[in-house]
Amino acid sequence: MSSGFAGNVEAKAREVAREDYEKARVLVSDAARSGAYLYPFRGIVYFLTHKSLWKPFSSRILPTLGLTAGVFASMFFFTYLPQLAVLVFVNGPLAVFTTVLLILNESSTLVNIISRNFLLQDALLDTFDGTLIARNATDLVGEGRQLKSGNDPIGRLGKILKNPFTKFTPKALVRYIMYLPLNFIPIVGTVIFILLQGRARGTSVHGRYFQLKGWSSTQQRDWLERHTGPYTTFGTIATLLEMIPVLSMFFAFTNTVGAALWAADIEQRNTQMTQGTAPDLRESAKKAE
Repeated sequence: MSSGFAGNVEAKAREVAREDYEKARVLVSDAARSGAYLYPFRGIVYFLTHKSLWKPFSSRILPTLGLTAGVFASMFFFTYLPQLAVLVFVNGPLAVFTTVLLILNESSTLVNIISRNFLLQDALLDTFDGTLIARNATDLVGEGRQLKSGNDPIGRLGKILKNPFTKFTPKALVRYIMYLPLNFIPIVGTVIFILLQGRARGTSVHGRYFQLKGWSSTQQRDWLERHTGPYTTFGTIATLLEMIPVLSMFFAFTNTVGAALWAADIEQRNTQMTQGTAPDLRESAKKAE
């Protein structure tokens, strides 16, 4: 009887493994076909080659660099040894590296919470909207703010008519703390932790785009669920880039540009997410209601 029970458990385990493998395969396939993984890098190139988008960045560079340097230095000075002492028991010699990754992630999260809520919110909003204008999505931006005449995409931005990006919520902070123990698992745990952070980050990168489209929370959730792979991929790469000390602020802006480029391509049907059998975005939004 015990052997029969063990056989059933083993069969169930194989079935679950096959289902999880198939889900992961579909997510990876969707992410690869969408090209979402390229947009953080396209954002870097586009930002560097379009000086008209630099004004919001340059206006915040000094205070944010000071914040970033202070947070990273303080985290390494005060928390490296205590966290290393804990991780060394589960990660062994690798704890030297996993502790660094953990502190980089913690520091970048703190910088994001503080800067996005108090220093960069308006600047990132202007960068997103300005990039959309540069990509000829002027009508879309006009749904969320007044626009002026001229050729400078940032200079054309007027009064905001719709509230900007969603701020960091207590729920997101609780989720982050809940996932921290994953770092006790050698290598794999840290990778899973970063992927989970990337998935959470991915769900917010098009918050402004959805707002300009006038989508409800149900419509947004429907779209994100159908494109989990692409958004998780974008969010993970964006998270890794923003974990780099000192340059985290720069990558916050380039990731915003990348997200806007992606949104412009979705709007113009220039991506696999809206080609082939994919329905019209507005029609799919209505069906989600």
